[in-house]
Amino acid sequence: MIGEYTIAVKRSKRKTTSIYIERDGSLSMLVPENTPEHEVEAILKANEYKIHKYQAKRELLNENATKREPVNGQSFLYLGRNYYLQYNSAAKEIEFKGRYFYAPEVSHETLNGLFKEFYRKRGNRFIYPRVHKYSEMMGVTIEEISILDLKTRWASCSDKKRKVNFHWKVMMAPASVIDYLIVHELCHVKHKRHNSEFWNEVDKYYPDYQKQVAWLKVYGATLEV
Repeated sequence: MIGEYTIAVKRSKRKTTSIYIERDGSLSMLVPENTPEHEVEAILKANEYKIHKYQAKRELLNENATKREPVNGQSFLYLGRNYYLQYNSAAKEIEFKGRYFYAPEVSHETLNGLFKEFYRKRGNRFIYPRVHKYSEMMGVTIEEISILDLKTRWASCSDKKRKVNFHWKVMMAPASVIDYLIVHELCHVKHKRHNSEFWNEVDKYYPDYQKQVAWLKVYGATLEV
């Protein structure tokens, strides 16, 4: 525990210690498998101020998140732009035309599910070719691409299988942010940790990346249905 925050401590064969704060604010810590408990507590104590500072900033940003209501005219994001909900009895799913999302008259929960499916399908069409473009450019091989509900992350990659995953919510973000996330995950194929070599690799293929990181910090809480 760090104040009111619970942290999940995981031990592995790694040689260094890392603390991760996920998109939803959950905390995890990776430590070498033989690290004694008192050392774990000392590391957490040394980083307590940084963790509280980051969490306070994240909570402040979340307070300003957009609260969307399932009513005609409500705006929903797609690739960084707002489009407007319009109920239509002829619609069977979310239909995207012009400046509108046309939707059947269903419950709020069902509407959310329809939007999730819309973003997932659009993600398959939009993200797949971009992953292939960047993977070819960067000289890495990807075997599988998935658009999922990742809970705490915008994107992830797998070591065991050359696989990259993206949260369906990223389809609400601008294309530049999605491109950064793609490059970020592909760089993890070469560099597992967020060290200087990793960020140098990101900068090599997406030199504008810091603007996209800043965008996610400020507007990530708005990527909700």
